[in-house]
Amino acid sequence: MTGRGQNRRTSGLTSLGVGAILAAVTVGGCRQEHDKGPSGALPAAAAPGRPPTSFSLGRAATAAEIARIDIDVNPAGVGLPLGAGTYAEGRTIYQRKCAFCHGLEAAGQGPYPRLIGKPAPEFGFGRDFTIPKTIGNYWPYPTTVYDYIHRAMPYNAPGSLTPDETYSLVAYLLAGNGVIPRTLMINARTLPWVQMPARKHFVRDNRAGGQPFR
Repeated sequence: MTGRGQNRRTSGLTSLGVGAILAAVTVGGCRQEHDKGPSGALPAAAAPGRPPTSFSLGRAATAAEIARIDIDVNPAGVGLPLGAGTYAEGRTIYQRKCAFCHGLEAAGQGPYPRLIGKPAPEFGFGRDFTIPKTIGNYWPYPTTVYDYIHRAMPYNAPGSLTPDETYSLVAYLLAGNGVIPRTLMINARTLPWVQMPARKHFVRDNRAGGQPFR
């Protein structure tokens, strides 16, 4: 009885060991197949401690795909597209696409900020938090106005404005704030030369600390 019981237990352990080995081999094989890329090849080998040079996933973006999202404009105007706009055209576009949020005269309403307003006395935003920050009294670069409107406005359809529409809205808002004359046409050549009243109050961020504004 004892010998038979021991054989039975030994047989069970042996079966369990064989099953575990087969399961490990199967899982390892599946994992290897799962790790293969679309072409069936394993990721390229890498030096110890470094990631693989390729995971065999996706493809390189085309120039056209990159161009669709490469729309940023820097303070110097690099990135501004062809096109132009005027105050009169911008006022019409504003009333049709922007006034329902920012008010008929861009004075702000509800949670939406004022866009046109009076200059801030001595740039006193740090002392008086009730002073509204507008494009004319707070923004340091005119090209940022184009960049933000083009990528984020109008609120219900961001990115839908054409370059001409965006230039026109910039002209309307800058002229409405008294920054430029209403007769000035805004385009990639004229916009970077516009001097914003608040520009002198900002300093370049050199990551060295210190006072962030004057």
